[in-house]
Amino acid sequence: MKFSRNIALWLVIAFLVFALFNLFQGTAQRGQELPLAFSDFLTSVEAGDIRDVTLQGSGITGHYRDGRNFSTYAPDNANLVPILTKYGVRISALPYDDDSPTLFSILISWFPMLLLIGVWIFFMRQMQSGGGKAMGFGKS
Repeated sequence: MKFSRNIALWLVIAFLVFALFNLFQGTAQRGQELPLAFSDFLTSVEAGDIRDVTLQGSGITGHYRDGRNFSTYAPDNANLVPILTKYGVRISALPYDDDSPTLFSILISWFPMLLLIGVWIFFMRQMQSGGGKAMGFGKS
């Protein structure tokens, strides 16, 4: 019995460490991109400073010729792709990502509530083993 509780404790600790790692790893990767206004993006394209772009929905990410990363958002502009091809920018496109929550993020958001329910069930079981009746405190 004690062995199974010990394994459960280590699994919970491993899960929390993994969750924290993924949480901070995602912000570190997003922090490397330089946010850029769309008008500045068009100016950089016309100056020949942009090497490649990736279009995903209204989001644009890419690389300058000197290796820096950037990200911006484009309004509905039908002339964007012809402008990019005119200035020799390599274009790749990805399907639109609707940022639907993954199973892992759902588990992380529900973990505190499930933990509280588990503690509540634990206390209820402890109370039931102590007699369980209103005047049962004198029977030991």
